[in-house]
Amino acid sequence: MSKITLLNKHTAELIAAGEVVERPASVVKELVENAIDAGSRNITIEIKNGGVTLIRVTDDGEGIAREDVPTAFLRHATSKVHTELDLEHIATLGFRGEALASVSAVSRTELLTRRAEELAGTHYVIEGGSEALCEDAGCPVGTTIMVKELFYNTPARMKFLKKDVTEANAVAAVLDRIALSHPEISLSFIRDGKEALSTPGSGDLKACIYAVFGKQFAEGLIPLDYSLNYLRVSGFISKPHCARPNRSMQNFFINGRYVKSRTMQVALEEAFKRSIMVGKFPACALNLEIPLELVDVNVHPAKTEVRFENEKPVFDVVFHGVKAALNKGDTPPELQLSGQSKPNLSLDMLSQNNQYEPPAKQGDSAPPLTADPLPLGDTLPKAEPQNQQSRFPDIPIADIMPPKLSYSSRQIGTLRDSTAFEYRSEPAPPAPTPPPSHAPANEEPEQPAIQPVFESFDAEPEPRIIGEAFDAYIIMELQGGVYLIDKHAAHERMLYEQLIKDCDEGQMQYLLEPVTVRLERNEYNAVIGDTELAAQAGFELDDFGDGTVLVRAIPPILAGSDIASAVMELAGYLTQNRQSVRTEHLEWIYHSIACRAAVKAGNKSNPEELAALVRDLLKEPELKHCPHGRPIYVLLTKREIEKRFGRQ
Repeated sequence: MSKITLLNKHTAELIAAGEVVERPASVVKELVENAIDAGSRNITIEIKNGGVTLIRVTDDGEGIAREDVPTAFLRHATSKVHTELDLEHIATLGFRGEALASVSAVSRTELLTRRAEELAGTHYVIEGGSEALCEDAGCPVGTTIMVKELFYNTPARMKFLKKDVTEANAVAAVLDRIALSHPEISLSFIRDGKEALSTPGSGDLKACIYAVFGKQFAEGLIPLDYSLNYLRVSGFISKPHCARPNRSMQNFFINGRYVKSRTMQVALEEAFKRSIMVGKFPACALNLEIPLELVDVNVHPAKTEVRFENEKPVFDVVFHGVKAALNKGDTPPELQLSGQSKPNLSLDMLSQNNQYEPPAKQGDSAPPLTADPLPLGDTLPKAEPQNQQSRFPDIPIADIMPPKLSYSSRQIGTLRDSTAFEYRSEPAPPAPTPPPSHAPANEEPEQPAIQPVFESFDAEPEPRIIGEAFDAYIIMELQGGVYLIDKHAAHERMLYEQLIKDCDEGQMQYLLEPVTVRLERNEYNAVIGDTELAAQAGFELDDFGDGTVLVRAIPPILAGSDIASAVMELAGYLTQNRQSVRTEHLEWIYHSIACRAAVKAGNKSNPEELAALVRDLLKEPELKHCPHGRPIYVLLTKREIEKRFGRQ
């Protein structure tokens, strides 16, 4: 008996449909691309329950003729490619002739369409690849396709779909890219009855970016328009100071098609070198116009991969275009004080005695904070106005002066316990004034004991900090040896241990004002889908909607850091490592937070900081490596030094 048999038509169609239709976002992509190829100027997309229950795409394109409707749902039926020569210069987004056939094979699909020359439209229904209805209908010029009960006949595929919010975010991510690639088309996205995206369709790419990514992102962009030989690249790049911690906001298009191009990505980042911080990445929305015969888009069913006949011209036009835009548009960021506006100085604002008086606010009848105006030449009012001398008692100057700093190695242990840089200094010598009345004159201050150090030492050590080398390594003499301590690695490991302790105890630092962070759709989906993991790491995040998360609490050691950047970095990691187990996620988050908050190599530290760092390290003899495995310190023994100098 023969083991090899032909699959029946229905089974073959279900298998083939899996190459094109992976999830609701795949359906939306194919249908919207068909609408664009039909010459539409306005496209409305509506989904319910993440696109599983309903996907409706309505356009005002040219429509489909009555006699072509049944044929359009057959596999490999298309109006865009006729011969093999047409594959050498594909100008449309779709060309395989598989979208409608694949979609209709795994759903209940309904079509309403009419061309301008037809008096009546066509209502067509197909379920599971089989025609159910074809009749006349009244409808406007254009096409409306409704996809209902996606994967109703393939329960195995349905089982692997994510939550509704996850699938809806994936649809939104697809529409974001389509909107950026075609700013001349007005897109409207309705998600469970609420409008989630609306682009103007004016052809202004920056207005489209504003609608997709928001005001803050749009304000940090530099326009780019550059031509080299037969290639042209246009769009926007981010200013260097608006760089992001990952590449999620890099959007590349070729002839209006969204692609993932390693060549364009490398060219972009090479052009930004020495203009951007290490570990940061530029954002962009760049469209490359290239002759159709020099690029092959028929590489993968998803059509996001392309091949160039020659990659060097592509690299050159992007590289030089970005360089030119940076040279012209990279202006230094302005420093603006929150809550204050720039005064508009004029001659009328200066009185005869050269004093500046700020303009009064309308409706503000409260008196100014100080009665006397501040002269323009002064920086601060006098410390003791003549009419207020009686308010300050006579106090000896030695009693109110701060104590002098001392860095004696024998008293490193007197510094207050803390993994952060918080210091105490030696008390100042007693002033030649009688002691305060509330303290006994004969009482001697208590001398603190030296803190415990490495348990392996036989005798009580006497550490002596010699200094710092290369603004990165602390030089310390201790019991017959010289230690070189990597200050960043040491501080990072101590913060790492403290962070684990804080998270185990559920400690968070709540913010007075929550911080809003705008994320790329896939990042947003990854973070919102696992807020429990973020909470375990010390973050309290809320869904603010439309790709934005609200940060209400952070790990205590991140206080004073760039919170938005930390959340973006977390989101980027979760997006790229979704298959990792939870413990690996937590380890990476702890590492990242500790590294971000630790003192940086290359930044000069004062003696107090070095003393505190050494003090804390000596109290933890088991800390020998940073969280990444690098050694915290190395030892150069006295014997080895004497051997090098020929003393032994």
